[in-house]
Amino acid sequence: MKILIIEDDKTLNNGIALSLGRDTILQAYCLAEARKLLDSSIDLIILDINLPDGSGLDLCREIRQTSSLPIIFLTANDMEIDIVTGLETGADDYITKPFSLAVLRARVNAVLRRRTAGEKGSNVFRSEKYEFDFDNMKFLVDGRPVELSKTEQRLLKLFVQNPGRTLPREMLLDRVWTDNAEFVEENALSVAVKRLRQKIAGIPVKSVYGIGYVWELPKGMT
Repeated sequence: MKILIIEDDKTLNNGIALSLGRDTILQAYCLAEARKLLDSSIDLIILDINLPDGSGLDLCREIRQTSSLPIIFLTANDMEIDIVTGLETGADDYITKPFSLAVLRARVNAVLRRRTAGEKGSNVFRSEKYEFDFDNMKFLVDGRPVELSKTEQRLLKLFVQNPGRTLPREMLLDRVWTDNAEFVEENALSVAVKRLRQKIAGIPVKSVYGIGYVWELPKGMT
């Protein structure tokens, strides 16, 4: 794996590089340096927003015009509007400073797993309690079948494909209700999440106040 860290604080940049312990880490301290490295077969970018020569948001927009390369924002901008803007710009995740290196490693691993799963085209999710086969529409909880509506299936698939990532309500409404309806009652999302929680015991979907929902990673996952 090859990861590009774009962070102007050299001490923090070096600390992240050491913490990740990957085979190949590329480091940049401004946008100009980062752009020179973008053609280096990178697998993931960790990107600060406030950089000496511009905004990481602009770089994210540039990349999204031609690539789905995974991007994680790592920034001191911690207001709700900042997080929503970062995710809507196209980031795969958004982490605010100060942060735990263990959490950063878990988020990086989760994003890379999602990318690998997407490349394999896997539509089956398995864990200790759950087995969700989206191709055959078979959903098991502790070995017992559960009936899910089409809407609940689409919502569940988004959650399991994005572990540890906060999904904004607006994005969920847009991705789940794909019947070209001109208007979707926002309360429909809350109702759908409530039904999933009722049907799937212990489902780790947590509300993120003012933003959306997240499928929580197990504690201690790195």
